[in-house]
Amino acid sequence: MTLPEEEVAEELTPGVPGRGPRRAPSRGRVVVRRFLGSRQGAAGLAVLVVMFLLAFAGPLLSPWSYTDRDFTAFLQPPSASHWFGTLQTGADVYAVTLRGMQKSLIVGLLAALVSTALAALVGAFAGYFPGWADRTLTWLTDLLLVLPAFLILAIMSPVFGEGTWALFVLMLALFLWMVTSKIVRSMTVSLKRREFIQAARFMGVRPVTIIFRHVLPNLSSLLIVDATLNVSAAILTETSLSYFGFGIQPPDVSFGTLIADGSKTAVYAPWTFWFVAGLLVVTVLAVNLVGDALRDAFDPTSTRPR
Repeated sequence: MTLPEEEVAEELTPGVPGRGPRRAPSRGRVVVRRFLGSRQGAAGLAVLVVMFLLAFAGPLLSPWSYTDRDFTAFLQPPSASHWFGTLQTGADVYAVTLRGMQKSLIVGLLAALVSTALAALVGAFAGYFPGWADRTLTWLTDLLLVLPAFLILAIMSPVFGEGTWALFVLMLALFLWMVTSKIVRSMTVSLKRREFIQAARFMGVRPVTIIFRHVLPNLSSLLIVDATLNVSAAILTETSLSYFGFGIQPPDVSFGTLIADGSKTAVYAPWTFWFVAGLLVVTVLAVNLVGDALRDAFDPTSTRPR
């Protein structure tokens, strides 16, 4: 007679005298402990929380909006009236910087979520369905891998006008999912041979249900880490495109447009450049620290504390 997994875990886990056997911690709890036990992960998460609070709550602390102009203070250094100084147009650097951070964070998060979802769906369906479905999806993935993403986004930039930044997010996500999709496909091919997948198939469970109920949950660690790292990749890509005028379009602002404008006056008015550049570096570094810590936390061979 075989015992349920929970009873086996209780028997194999030493108990506390007077309290009975101690239950083995769940995988989610182990991951959380490993992540919080990582100094770089905890520091990165704390910095990200501060960045989000600054981006979305910080504007409430200033009397200036990113659309306001102070016609009595053109290109002025930081002061009590303008904490980060002003631009050549009289705009408050603090207000426009936080507005740019909002836009870049939103674009980065949405593009990362969409690209990871695409990678999961395309990779899982390609790996589970051999034959024409696998060949078609693999051909599409390989095609997008060799297309010049920057050139295509630059050509499409005229349609990224005011109010259509959501289209820019979709186009950006379209070029971030291919490598992860190939990894998901190979892991799905391996998972198909596992006993629990074979049992579900013999019981008549539909293939789509198997993919969403069994395959993708078993790839959740990979997808979570990929989504985290894609945030920084999307932010940097958006910044690069906007720097050259191919991303977020005026009158809206982002990290890229602010760095492009500030680089022209960085020598004699450094506050127009260094505040936004510093926040960009700190944000991307924090996201990468969180991604690295998550990767270690999900790794079963990791030596992080449990």
